[in-house]
Amino acid sequence: MSIDPRTPVLVGQAQIVNHAATLADAREPVQLIAEAIRSATTDAGLTSVPDVDALNIVRMLSWRYTNPAHTVAKLLGINTRADGITPHGGNMPQLIVNKLAREIQNGELDIAIIAGGESSYSRSRAQKENVTLNWTPEAQGTPAPLQIIDDAAMSSPEEIARKIFLPVQIYPMFETALRAKANRGIAEHDQMISELWARFSGVATTNPNAWSQTALSAEQIRAVTPKNRMIGSPYRKVMNSNNQVDMAAALIICSAEKATQLGIARDRWVFPISGTDCHEHYFISNRFSFSDTPAVRLGGAMACDLADISLADISLVDLYSCFPSAVQLGAQSLNLSLTQQLTITGGLSFAGGPWNNYVMHAIATMMTKLRRDTGSKQDGFIWANGGYATKHSFGLYSNEPAKSGFRYGSPQSKIDSLDKRELASTSDAASDVAGQATIEAYTVMHDRDGKPETAIAAVLLNDSRRAWATSTDKQVATAMCTNEWVGCKVNLNPDGTLHI
Repeated sequence: MSIDPRTPVLVGQAQIVNHAATLADAREPVQLIAEAIRSATTDAGLTSVPDVDALNIVRMLSWRYTNPAHTVAKLLGINTRADGITPHGGNMPQLIVNKLAREIQNGELDIAIIAGGESSYSRSRAQKENVTLNWTPEAQGTPAPLQIIDDAAMSSPEEIARKIFLPVQIYPMFETALRAKANRGIAEHDQMISELWARFSGVATTNPNAWSQTALSAEQIRAVTPKNRMIGSPYRKVMNSNNQVDMAAALIICSAEKATQLGIARDRWVFPISGTDCHEHYFISNRFSFSDTPAVRLGGAMACDLADISLADISLVDLYSCFPSAVQLGAQSLNLSLTQQLTITGGLSFAGGPWNNYVMHAIATMMTKLRRDTGSKQDGFIWANGGYATKHSFGLYSNEPAKSGFRYGSPQSKIDSLDKRELASTSDAASDVAGQATIEAYTVMHDRDGKPETAIAAVLLNDSRRAWATSTDKQVATAMCTNEWVGCKVNLNPDGTLHI
């Protein structure tokens, strides 16, 4: 079939995994990113990195650069019309693909590079060994990068004041809410999520670009040991995203016309078919339920509708997997079974979770898988997640072009009209029916020795408002590590201290 010259196509991909034996072998993020871009260029069949209309870099955490895209362009010796950077969020790689695909289709640009990388493993190692890394400093006079989209606050002032803003605190609370919703016992639920994670670990063993290719059994994943200590109950260490990695990935996207001009072989082309972007109510304090993600349901359904593809017919699926609760929320909202293969990489715990950039690796992996099946039409689906299951980006990909070009939408207006909860002040919560409230979700954060340290609970008042309750009483924290506490009545002090 003839292809519209403005059709967006992904033509190059690469992933870099740097297991540095010593700090002398460590490379800073921009070096890994530059290597990934060179490899993506080779993957596209090009002999040199082309000048591009846009070089967009996913914001990194392991090193601070004034303008990483500008620094990478200098390392590569290429000209760029725009050097962009994203806000934080694991949804950003897919969001950029959606954005660039629309701009290519609209004739606003012809070719762009998307890349990101982290050197968190080496940075952490240097801190432990008290070594100063001589990586690129913030250069004076470097032009500011283009902010690709406006950032949005993920935590409310009240959440920040209560120090409830870390993913390792919040995703375990989603987990306990999901456990209660499923009416599972603690041991039964632990077995279910450890088996889920064992399946992800199994996929990572087949992924040549995974950070860890060591298969872990469900028993190993749920066993609490010094190396697999409890972090935020019910999560053992290996159930958390592994951000301590040195990894980078890059994608080259252009118009079909530009790909033809550059002489990129047709078997290198992968087509973005549709994309959507949306978000839940931004603050978790206002979510109606901790066991439901309506924006995932609406955003995923819209992406499939725009592509005229049923998710049930797609075998290549990658759900964002920073924690087991994220996968469960995504699968539930997308009507997918937890027993089917929900990752193509192995996920953030095993393939590696380079902060905001994991999904770049998922898209690169999707490209390689779609290219292999050249004899028939093959489709792939990616869900990217940022914040606390807050920001969502969806992408459908194919080895064949769509009949009507790339299509994009957002169900945000419908999501914004959905029910939300008000957050009660601590004094209001304490005075509600003599301070009695019902736990809807909770976790217990553990110290570095794996001992219970701080209990955190989201509670519902009689008037349906939500309140936050915490306790640093070791007896309370220890008690909340046994039995099920969702649904239990508790008392709150005016300062928000939890009493059981």
